[in-house]
Amino acid sequence: MRRLALALTLILAASPVAAVAAETGEAVVSRVVTTGLADPYEITWGPDGFIWATEKNGLRVVRIDPRTGAQKTAVTIPDAIHSAQDGVLGMALHPGLLNGKDVVFVAYTYDADPGPDVVRRTKIARYTYDVRSQQLVRPVGVIIGLPGGVDHQSARLALGPDGKLYDTIGDQGANQFAAKCEPNLAQRLPTAAKVWARDWTAYQGKVLRLNQDGSIPADNPVLAGVRSQVFSYGHRNAQGLVFGSNATLYSSEHGPKTDDEVNIISRGMNYGWPHVAGFPDDKAYVYGNWSVAPDCEELTFDDYTIPPSVPRNKKTDWRGRDFAAPIRTFHTVPSDHNFKDPTCAESKIWHLCWPTVAPASLDYVSGALLMPVLKDGTVYRLALSPDGTEVTSVKPLWRTTNRYRDTAISPDSKRVYVATDSAGHTKDPSGKPTNKLRNPGSILEFRRA
Repeated sequence: MRRLALALTLILAASPVAAVAAETGEAVVSRVVTTGLADPYEITWGPDGFIWATEKNGLRVVRIDPRTGAQKTAVTIPDAIHSAQDGVLGMALHPGLLNGKDVVFVAYTYDADPGPDVVRRTKIARYTYDVRSQQLVRPVGVIIGLPGGVDHQSARLALGPDGKLYDTIGDQGANQFAAKCEPNLAQRLPTAAKVWARDWTAYQGKVLRLNQDGSIPADNPVLAGVRSQVFSYGHRNAQGLVFGSNATLYSSEHGPKTDDEVNIISRGMNYGWPHVAGFPDDKAYVYGNWSVAPDCEELTFDDYTIPPSVPRNKKTDWRGRDFAAPIRTFHTVPSDHNFKDPTCAESKIWHLCWPTVAPASLDYVSGALLMPVLKDGTVYRLALSPDGTEVTSVKPLWRTTNRYRDTAISPDSKRVYVATDSAGHTKDPSGKPTNKLRNPGSILEFRRA
């Protein structure tokens, strides 16, 4: 995998296979494995030699032959729903799959209201894989009624070396856009009464740690006097979650207009959102709490101007406990940064030119993190220090005009597979916004020639 540590720039040619010379004179070859997927969200290499994928929009789990690209549906989830950032999302294969523990965990959005209104909630279900039929069967709800909506869902799953199930829950897009008057609960901790009643409202903006039956591990942190499934808090939208060496848990997280983060997730720690984005340095980000403005309903949300009635606080105004700083940000900029970059002026899709990359997930291999991003169709390699606590270098491995959603790695570490969104905006080779994706709804393979 160290061969992929080269800084490469690759724009896929019209042919399904393209190569580019690396700095050493070697080449990287790309190949389209399969197309026609409906917004793949999670991909992972299975012990059966197939790539397992969830489809956010397709509402199914599919197994893909990496040699031929043939797709085999493992399950279509009838109660799953999708309209934006919701749908069939995270997935974790049990390490004993095909070896006596044929279990797969899936997180998805469903409608919790039997009436005409749609009340989105998130469920983690445990499926049994029937080897003979190659189907996921007998779903059992591990935990139901988790926060759900159409924005900042996160919902990445990981099974830890401790046998526990970890899950990320976003802040549901609170305090911005149409949800500007909804309070951001990333700092709120659950009460004992709420946990007993299985009211998970305060789980917004959290990383959870659960027993595989959904119950609370006895060694989970006690936060504000309560032990719950909450493992860490103060998160915005953590779409990456992976274990590295020494059982270190890493996460990547979308920032607001600055400061996408890579974090080490530690027991009981507070990651600062919405009071802090990135480091507590008073650069660029100011917390405007729209939800408490007396005239909130009459206001029009604005990313650039905070009205006088909206309380605001600098990052250094916050005095939260147990704060954990990121090990890397993308990117921290001065307060006078121009967030209306002229490169995006023609389309006015300004967010694509903000100093963020939109990290979509994380993988770990050979002492490094692989981080695919949405805004410039790039996979970054983040080299780690020997103890795994610092990012020592960042290099782009390749680039295509796509929105990269997730990666999977072959067992020999010689091939990296990348899932792409079916639609949306990214940057073209000149850095300008485009919605003309080269390989929508696909899985691409990259390997050394």
